[in-house]
Amino acid sequence: MTQVQEAVGRALAAHEGAEGALLPILHDLQHELGCIPPEAQEAVAAALNLSRAEVHGVVSFYRDFREAPGGRRVLKICRAEACKAMGGDALAERAMAKLGAEWRGEDPARAVTVEPVWCLGLCACAPAAMLDETVHGRLDAAAMDRLVAEARG
Repeated sequence: MTQVQEAVGRALAAHEGAEGALLPILHDLQHELGCIPPEAQEAVAAALNLSRAEVHGVVSFYRDFREAPGGRRVLKICRAEACKAMGGDALAERAMAKLGAEWRGEDPARAVTVEPVWCLGLCACAPAAMLDETVHGRLDAAAMDRLVAEARG
């Protein structure tokens, strides 16, 4: 049994019988595998009596889901108005230049994926970013540099 098949089995078992289980199952797979590959989408569709197109539609619609692995760490940079007004665009460009990455891409070492987000809920602490599950507010150039260095490990 492959790693994907095992992960799908665990996710399906964790949400067996639950109404609206598709999103929780997909979140479990994204967390465990770092992506939701087509093989997993097909298995989930079969288990939930959905078409592959329905599952793929959900995976491709939500920005937090990926069909292929990204970097080991994820740096999400806020693109909302409050962060932009406080210099977020320049900080985003700085981070991507230091990483050698573009939006939704990875650095050359595949250590960090850079993702745009449209609000982290830290408008009063703009500009903001999130590294993995930890949010950071009131970023300036030095703080962004530290965040990039931390992301690289």
